Amino acid sequence: MTSKTPLRVGIAGLGAVGLDVARRLIDGVIEGVTLTAVAVRDADKARRALPQLGDLIAFRSMSALADDCDVVVECLPPALFREVAVATIDKGRLFMPLSVAQLLKNPDLITRAKEKGARILVPTGALLGLDAVRAAAEGTIHSVKMVTRKPPKGLEGAPYLVERSVSLEGLKEPRKIFDGTAREGAIGFPANVNVAAALSLAGVGPDRTQLEIWADPTVTRNTHTITVDSDAMRLSMTIESIPSENPRTGKSVAPSVIAALRGLVSELKVGS
Repeated sequence: MTSKTPLRVGIAGLGAVGLDVARRLIDGVIEGVTLTAVAVRDADKARRALPQLGDLIAFRSMSALADDCDVVVECLPPALFREVAVATIDKGRLFMPLSVAQLLKNPDLITRAKEKGARILVPTGALLGLDAVRAAAEGTIHSVKMVTRKPPKGLEGAPYLVERSVSLEGLKEPRKIFDGTAREGAIGFPANVNVAAALSLAGVGPDRTQLEIWADPTVTRNTHTITVDSDAMRLSMTIESIPSENPRTGKSVAPSVIAALRGLVSELKVGS
């Protein structure tokens, strides 16, 4: 029996999620998957967090990360998204973005992936039931709505709030701060609505997916309530995601990436 060539993974960004994914891969949680390279802004900080970097695992620039990787996992601030996305797609690799809202702002990347023979794979993340929404989209979806509630700290600094001089400091009761489409939400809250962006891409698109965002001091978890009405089903679900070290991101995101990577090499994959 011949052994398979390991799937080579590169990680762009070692924040709370990227570092968690890197450590899991280094620990060998997926047979047949290896962490090959990382791209970071602060190499010294990254090396302190992961001593293996620079020795067993290579440092690469954002544009060169895909040179010797089969899959690139993007865990970056939104401003750095496009550079690594374009470089990965142009090399015909598999691109796994966590800044999913950026796909709504860069729709040309999907066409570009088709032209270059690349693929874009969005992990489930905190979105329970994504498979069900995709199944519903094979028929006719009448409506999709998401209501997101987050602790105020997780929403601070969002462009939508900054532009309107909205302060959440000292908030004592829930406050609705946004009501619009997923596309509009991706522009105003680029670091907060990746779940809504993924939902819109799986279902009826960003202009027909309705989104409410609440700053809620009474919750300690990022809470998403989703309702989908289609010709095949009516779906209602609520997800309460425990925030990671980065309050904008839930602890479920890193395991979701690992599950997506496992699905690329496993003999058995459950779910579409």
